[in-house]
Amino acid sequence: RRARRRRARRRSIGTWRGALKTKEEDGGHGGLVVLVLADDVQSVGEALQIEYALTAVAEGKTALGIKARNGVVLCTDKKLGSRLVDSDDVKKLEMLTESCGLVYAGVGPDYRVLVKKARKQAQQYFLTYGEQKPVRGLVQDLAAVMQEYTQSGGVRPFGVSLLVAGYDDVEGPQLFQVDPSGAYYGWKASAIGKNYKNARSFLEKRYADDVELDDAIHTALLTMREGFEGEMNEHNVELAVVGTDGLFKTLTPPELKDYLDEGN
Repeated sequence: RRARRRRARRRSIGTWRGALKTKEEDGGHGGLVVLVLADDVQSVGEALQIEYALTAVAEGKTALGIKARNGVVLCTDKKLGSRLVDSDDVKKLEMLTESCGLVYAGVGPDYRVLVKKARKQAQQYFLTYGEQKPVRGLVQDLAAVMQEYTQSGGVRPFGVSLLVAGYDDVEGPQLFQVDPSGAYYGWKASAIGKNYKNARSFLEKRYADDVELDDAIHTALLTMREGFEGEMNEHNVELAVVGTDGLFKTLTPPELKDYLDEGN
């Protein structure tokens, strides 16, 4: 029985990897994702489907976030599988509200579904109360959706982890990580995706509680460069910030190039 479980598990993880490969070849836009899952739960009570989702996350492109004294930075690798893909049409950083945005590592089509759900919930809140939904509330909504998909019939867990950055008048700058299980935590700095362990180790050495937003941008790019395969430039990384003005903004390639030049 153990041997059968191991074989089933390897087949399932291989299917997750195939789904992730399909996503990357499609420039993160979509493609057919077919998952064949083994037993839902091991005898020790471990949810195998969540393991497979975390495997997909670990093979996704690296993304990281840093909370500064006066804002938050999100940065991600967005190298494309082919030079024929239009890089302007590939976006890994998405805005949820004017003051909140997020980035992912894992399966792109799953990410699109979560972004759509989160935007809908944020708009419903705005129409009801006439103000932007607090960052923590958005994160709790996302986590609730992801957790529901771990226990409902006919569905599977989302194959993504998220880093959510935002700013509000109550709690100031905030950075959260949400995992496929639906667990979420507040972080000062974190990394997800491929090479996340080395990235977190690098951040631990360089992070300071009183870091300014501008310095956090440089630290994010330095961290990304540490494990980057090939030459890093303004076209294969993406970076966004949210500051005390409460506006989530993705840097343009010329703006990003200036920061990269300063770091050289």
